[in-house]
Amino acid sequence: MTRIALVVSDVDGTLLTKDKILTDDARAAVRRLHEAGIGFTIVSSRPTIGMEFLVAPLAITLPFGAFNGSSIVDAQLQPVEQHLIPSAVARRCIDMLGERGIDIWLFTNDRWLTRNPDGEYVGHEKRAIKHDPTIVPDFTPYLGQACKIVGASSDAALLQRSEADMQQMVGNEATAVRSQTYYLDVTPPGHDKGTFVADIARRLGVSLDNVATIGDMQNDLPMFARSGTSFAMGNASDDVKSRATHVTESNERDGFARAMDIVLATSS
Repeated sequence: MTRIALVVSDVDGTLLTKDKILTDDARAAVRRLHEAGIGFTIVSSRPTIGMEFLVAPLAITLPFGAFNGSSIVDAQLQPVEQHLIPSAVARRCIDMLGERGIDIWLFTNDRWLTRNPDGEYVGHEKRAIKHDPTIVPDFTPYLGQACKIVGASSDAALLQRSEADMQQMVGNEATAVRSQTYYLDVTPPGHDKGTFVADIARRLGVSLDNVATIGDMQNDLPMFARSGTSFAMGNASDDVKSRATHVTESNERDGFARAMDIVLATSS
C-alpha cells in the first residue's frame, strides 16, 4: 500500500460505535497517527456543533468538514469555507419530505431547527450531536440560511425511494444522499466528502494518492473515489464495500483502529 500522509475519517458508523462512543482503541489509533506525522481530520454529515466534542479527544488541529463537506471549519469551529442550499431548492425539498410524512430538520451554521419536537429521531440526534433543537412553527424564515436539510424516518425503504426521487428533482442544484438508513441529507450543490478531501489535501500539499479515507455509507463514496486508499467498515453495505480498496472490521469491533494499524504499517 502507498505510504499515507493524511487520513480523513467519517464519524457515525465509522469512528463512533452505534451508541456514539469514541472507544479507547480509536482514540489511541489517532494518537499514533499524530506521533507518526500522519495528518488526521474528519468529515461528516453532522453539523459543526455536532462535531465539537471530538476536537479535543482526537487533538484535531486541521480543518474538518461538516454537512457532508460543504462547510469547512477550523478547530475553533470558525468557518473557513461555507456553502448554502439555494432557498428555492430548500423549499422544494421540504415540501417533498412533508408530503411523504417524513420528519424534517433544517440546520443552519449554528442551529438545529425542527417543527416537531417529538419526532422519532429527535432524541437520537440530541444524544448524537449533544445539542438541543430549536423548535420553530415554520421553516420559511430560515430557508436562506440552510446548510443542510434532513429527512428522518425509520422507514428505510421510503427513504431509499425518496433519495432517488430527490436526486432527480434537485438535479445539480443540491446533493441528496442518505448518511444513515434513517437519514436523508440534502446539502449544497457541488460539494461532498470527495470535494472536501481534495480541498484539504490541496491545503496541506498532499497528493491524493497519499490520502486514506474510511467510511460506511453512500455519502462516503465520493471520498473513496478521490483517495488513493479507502477503507469500508465491516458494517457497510456490500455496495459500499465493493467501492473501497480495503474492508475492515465493523464499528462495534474497532474497525477504525484496525484500519489505522494498516495505515501505520506503511509509515514504519
